[in-house]
Amino acid sequence: MSVDVTVEKDIGRDRGAVAAFAMDPANDTRWITALRSARTLDGGPVGVGTRVERVASFLGRRMEYVNEIVELEAGSRLVMRSVKAPFPMRVVYELEDVPGGTRMRIRAAGDAGGFYRIAGPLLGAAVRRGIEKDLAELKRLMETG
Repeated sequence: MSVDVTVEKDIGRDRGAVAAFAMDPANDTRWITALRSARTLDGGPVGVGTRVERVASFLGRRMEYVNEIVELEAGSRLVMRSVKAPFPMRVVYELEDVPGGTRMRIRAAGDAGGFYRIAGPLLGAAVRRGIEKDLAELKRLMETG
């Protein structure tokens, strides 16, 4: 089953602040609501090649995965791909200036396997709901300081 979901939200903060927060894996558990833990596997600054190990709960199951940053344009774009996951995904964060702040867009696309293939049509809707919750939490954090 293929999944391709895009969600966007306007956030009342400047793009630099939103990007600095959202593109730093150290903040992942603060705004990505399904995450239980996240840590970089590589020393040094975050950039292309950095791998982030995450543990999440999704559709009632514990899920461990590793994403690798494959593209990074400071302040505007981050692209990750799964290098270890129950289903391979490509996740893109894009940020742009809008009146009053920043529009953040997240696209998640990939092919489900195993249990997640059985979840079928529920999978795309669950991914969409998850991203919507994440962006709402990011907006709340960024706008309330």
